[in-house]
Amino acid sequence: MPCFLALFSRYSVSLPRVSVSCWVSTGMPGSEPVRFGRKRALPSCPNPLFLQWLTELRDEAKEKGLKIQYTYQKAINSLNKYPLPLKNAKEAKILKNFGDGLCKILDDKLQRHYRQNGANASIHSLPKGAPPPGRTYNNNNSSNTLAPSRKRNDAGKDRGGGGGTKKKREYVPQQRSGGYAVLLTLYRQQQIPGSKGYMFKMELQSEAQPLCDKSFSVPDLGSKYTAWSSVSTLIQKNLLIKTHNPARYSLTDEGLALAERLESVEKERRNVLVEDRRGTAGPEDEEEDAVVDLTVSDEEEEEESLSERATGDSQSSSDGGGLSLPGKTQVNMTTSRKPNRDCLLPGTYDVVLCVDFIETTGGSHYRKQELVKELQRNGVGFDVRKLNVGDFLWVAREKVAPVPGQLRAPAGRELVLDYIIERKRMDDLCGSIIDGRFREQKFRLKRCGLRRPIYLVEGSSSSAAHLSLPEATLQQAIVNTQVIDGFFVKRVQDVRESAAYLTVMTRYLSKLYQNRTLVCRSRELEGDVPSDEEERGNPSCSLISFAEFNHGAVKNKCQTVREVFARQLMQISGLSGDKAAAILEQYGTPHSLLAAYEKCGSESEKEKLLSCIRYGKLQRNLGPALSRTVYQLYCTPGALT
Repeated sequence: MPCFLALFSRYSVSLPRVSVSCWVSTGMPGSEPVRFGRKRALPSCPNPLFLQWLTELRDEAKEKGLKIQYTYQKAINSLNKYPLPLKNAKEAKILKNFGDGLCKILDDKLQRHYRQNGANASIHSLPKGAPPPGRTYNNNNSSNTLAPSRKRNDAGKDRGGGGGTKKKREYVPQQRSGGYAVLLTLYRQQQIPGSKGYMFKMELQSEAQPLCDKSFSVPDLGSKYTAWSSVSTLIQKNLLIKTHNPARYSLTDEGLALAERLESVEKERRNVLVEDRRGTAGPEDEEEDAVVDLTVSDEEEEEESLSERATGDSQSSSDGGGLSLPGKTQVNMTTSRKPNRDCLLPGTYDVVLCVDFIETTGGSHYRKQELVKELQRNGVGFDVRKLNVGDFLWVAREKVAPVPGQLRAPAGRELVLDYIIERKRMDDLCGSIIDGRFREQKFRLKRCGLRRPIYLVEGSSSSAAHLSLPEATLQQAIVNTQVIDGFFVKRVQDVRESAAYLTVMTRYLSKLYQNRTLVCRSRELEGDVPSDEEERGNPSCSLISFAEFNHGAVKNKCQTVREVFARQLMQISGLSGDKAAAILEQYGTPHSLLAAYEKCGSESEKEKLLSCIRYGKLQRNLGPALSRTVYQLYCTPGALT
């Protein structure tokens, strides 16, 4: 019996509807009596003001349908369990679910409380109606009345309206998340007069990045997901629609309504921040805040300065005299100095040589390290990175000053100059011709978006004596690359001459672009049509970003039917890239070509269907031989003999 009571005494049993407590002695020496009955009431929360403010924030977030309400609820639970009084919100960082942002919000409210009630106002006294620990405010009541926790099925009935059915919660992306930034960016783009109503991937990523805390291209450490991964969720929730190829992203009606609500919340948040800054700063402090304010983001400062400039312009135009206030003039001057995000002004960038990492590692290590040493000896600044096409190219890299307090300087923008080099040694040229890489590389170089491709052929005729292909075949391939394919071919003897050519080109391009304003263009929007400046002999200043260039040059990316059709055609002997492009202009898919064959009346007409298609700069006919070969490939049943 004593053993049973000792075992039973380890558990606290709550007896409902019993107001009497009883004590049972175990009969063992030194043992204390065990109390059975109701649990004791927990002490009141020693931080009632913080608890009240967190509850108000949670209720406001719930009314607006924001997911941050769950973060506030977790913070409320942590604060309810903490038994010590807090002097300020910074001390709450030791608690779970209390971050820098939440502590800053509570500190701002605390400073406002001191201004209204005096510097000696108490924050530890329990006001009337303050919630005890373990209870939460009633979300349906704006006053500070208590709502005891209900059972799960009762709550489900209250929300659903009957039968215990649970209402499906509306999806709202978290603030400064990937989905949040994408919805706001597309909404703001639609508000621009004359907007096209959609955005491409690279364009959308670059515009949405300032609104998101995570990167759209680089995943976090230990994760494979980026901010762009949330786009699939938006499409699944019918908030975003993806069409065409290249992909175009646009808002649905539901997404437009949600984005409009997010934009209104964003504007309200900015207004609150502006009012808080003006309320905390006195007349003397406003001048200091005008110089530098570390609590406001760059985007908010830019929008405020633009609004002030618009106000100043309207006042000056309404006065009729063309005069404006000195303060407004100063705002206009500061806003006019801000550079455009889509261009690089002269003196704000450096021309940097980019070297593919394959050119520095693997293979003949000594020969590849010799190229690096020669570049370093010549004083050429270069950057080794992965290039999806080509071996060398040049980028205009923005000069970015390091930020105080940060370990690394922020990454500057990079625009790719219209010069790219494919380096070929004689043995590499021979191997690429045999396995078919030579034609494919030329085709990819033409489609990479850069207008000045260069072939750097390294090695003399004596170095081709021991190769599997005769020297005449290699020389003919080099001549065809220059004459037929339109590449500029540079012949060098060894690695040292290759490094010398790269050095001269780097210095030439630095001088050529030193006084030019470079504008970022989208490859998807403008295509590869040469500009008027390029026709007059001047270098093109409309360039694509390095991220878009390298992403578009991926070798094994998902291909369209048109691209696969072009690769099929280029496998035919004698059918070059220009000839394949000419066929694709008339018949973009195999289905359209087969439909054209079916419309022909006779066999000879089918064989000559493609013979009159013109290709290349000289606009020559494709010829009956190639036309017959293509017809036999796609229309002959069974194996070809």
